[in-house]
Amino acid sequence: MYKFKPILKTLVWGTESWVLSGVPGNESVVAEGPDAGKKITDIFPGQFPLLIKFIDAHDDLSIQVHPDDELAARRHGCKGKTEMWYVISASEGAHLLSGLKEKIDADKYVELVETHRIVDALARYDVSAGDVFYLPAGRIHAIGGGCYIAEIQETSDITYRIYDYGRLGLDGKPRQLHTQEAKDAIDYTVHPDYRTHYEAEPDKSVELVKCRHFTTCLLDLTKPFVQELDACGDFLILICLEGEGSVNGTSFRHGEAILLPASDGRAEIIPDGCLKLLTTHV
Repeated sequence: MYKFKPILKTLVWGTESWVLSGVPGNESVVAEGPDAGKKITDIFPGQFPLLIKFIDAHDDLSIQVHPDDELAARRHGCKGKTEMWYVISASEGAHLLSGLKEKIDADKYVELVETHRIVDALARYDVSAGDVFYLPAGRIHAIGGGCYIAEIQETSDITYRIYDYGRLGLDGKPRQLHTQEAKDAIDYTVHPDYRTHYEAEPDKSVELVKCRHFTTCLLDLTKPFVQELDACGDFLILICLEGEGSVNGTSFRHGEAILLPASDGRAEIIPDGCLKLLTTHV
């Protein structure tokens, strides 16, 4: 079992804590135990497949899209980025943008960007704690200010920034846009609803998202819970959303992630009061 040192990033719109990362140049380092100081690449040879973040948005993020695996491999020699969001908390009036609400094509998209109207074509959701959004590669999206989110994604840092409200970066210069690159990456399909709907059940594992890149479940615990690891592939990641407790005797609290290799056999999770977490694996 491994806990890692968070990688903290300050951005123009807020902060990110990368609690588990195999992104080249941003590989997580083990925080404690006999393997302290080792990188995740020392533990799992090759590129670790998932990137786990906590995102604290003080201001609106740019409107953006991510390429799929095929396009990212062709253009950048890396994976694309399919991801999901779990809203941990949201201030009054906080919102997200996810997906197109009206049918447009590539030419119309460029026109909307150039005339500063792209926001009008996107589905807007007022959000609160517990809301979940699945974002397959190709779906236009943006996190709004006032949202605090746990994000699970493929290991990739490729983002096509479509629109940024004319904002300047931390260096005082306009941030780069990728209007043309995004044009071929966007999935122009319109869906009636982009929110993930689920029924929470105390002390039970509730599946939120299952796709070819990851499976994520919610655990809202008030009593001990055992998760067998033999059905989770090579590893299971636990992401603490609220509260604190222990996992196989190791303390665990909000804002942390724990990686359990399949060889650990099981995860014995003991809440100290209430403990809310996500589990995810590939």
